Amino acid sequence: MLIVQKYGGSSVGNIERIKNVASRIADYRSKGHKVVVVVSAMAGVTDGLIKMAKELMPIPNERELDMLLATGEQTTIALAAMALNSMNIPAVSLTGAQAGIVTDGVHTKAKIRNITPKKIHSLLDEGNVVIVAGFQGETPDGQITTLGRGGSDLTAIALASALKADLCQIYTDVDGVYTADPRIVPNARKMEEISYDELLELASAGAKVMQSRSVEFAKKFKVVFEVKSSMNNNPGTIVKEETKSMEDVVIRGVALDKNQAKVTVVAVPDKPGIAAQIFKALADATINVDMIVQNVSHGNGIRTTDVSFTVDKADLLKAKKVIDGLKETIGFKDIITDENIAKLSVVGVGMRSHSGVAAKMFDSLAKEGVNINMISTSEIKISVVIDIAAAEKATRTVHNAFIG
Repeated sequence: MLIVQKYGGSSVGNIERIKNVASRIADYRSKGHKVVVVVSAMAGVTDGLIKMAKELMPIPNERELDMLLATGEQTTIALAAMALNSMNIPAVSLTGAQAGIVTDGVHTKAKIRNITPKKIHSLLDEGNVVIVAGFQGETPDGQITTLGRGGSDLTAIALASALKADLCQIYTDVDGVYTADPRIVPNARKMEEISYDELLELASAGAKVMQSRSVEFAKKFKVVFEVKSSMNNNPGTIVKEETKSMEDVVIRGVALDKNQAKVTVVAVPDKPGIAAQIFKALADATINVDMIVQNVSHGNGIRTTDVSFTVDKADLLKAKKVIDGLKETIGFKDIITDENIAKLSVVGVGMRSHSGVAAKMFDSLAKEGVNINMISTSEIKISVVIDIAAAEKATRTVHNAFIG
């Protein structure tokens, strides 16, 4: 069998954990399997590099930021290969570029265009374990790029597809996908299986187990994978296509995202094309907008509207700068930002065939005195923006209402 394994930052957080990962890899190899391993930077390293960059520039040059951040994974691949070599297991480390991962040119949020894994196949045929740096690639003209937060998951899923791997395992510090974050909801339960769509919605809603693009890629190319812990040998959670039995459970999980910020553009002229201008400018700056709410008001005989939307906190300064640049063109009154918010979501394919989910969610929050600022829905998800101070209590309340 050809197995692709991915180990997150906490799994390779220190030398002892890297040795533990090496032992796990050695065990699979001893059973005759070919193993390709994708690793993240050691826990805290990427954040530390970003912090240093921001001490020099509040909004760092993105090309140079990619050069800096790519070093985090390169440290880990070399150490992991050394750990295996010390056990007399031949192992070779490769950067994303050396592994044949070609991306577009959008720095810090690049997308994988294609993978040419000839080098990986060659090294596997020679009997090596291949250790690949996650989170990074290279443009056709040789620029180093990074794939954005959680990009190592995407690297592993994409490699599993390109290599036609028999098995893909995503190792993390939790032993599967839970109905909620166990650190916030002590009675959260591990799921044996979950559909791509449900995990995709949970990931976009803030669940930190997997990054959204990774799940989208897995769904597109039908890569079945398992999320499991690198700290034990417990069975994990299988992620696959939706099955009929999954609809029996109304709500599969509850997710909380405390990494959101709200931007309100005040007194925007209410005429066709204005919203398009705002969100095109944000898209051109590669800023992902999540929830959008528009309120209509009247003032001095001129019809205006307040447009509110949410972005990742990391993009808040950039978003404000983009909107500021539109002030003369659009003629709005002011920009208000709020970082003290959180997004709470419930997800489940069973919502398609069960009514009353929104009412039950809103009722449980109202009983706890939690005010809702924004609401967004999809076919299998309901999300609300609430005050960050009430976020964890609200998560437990909603989880208890639907899952127990």
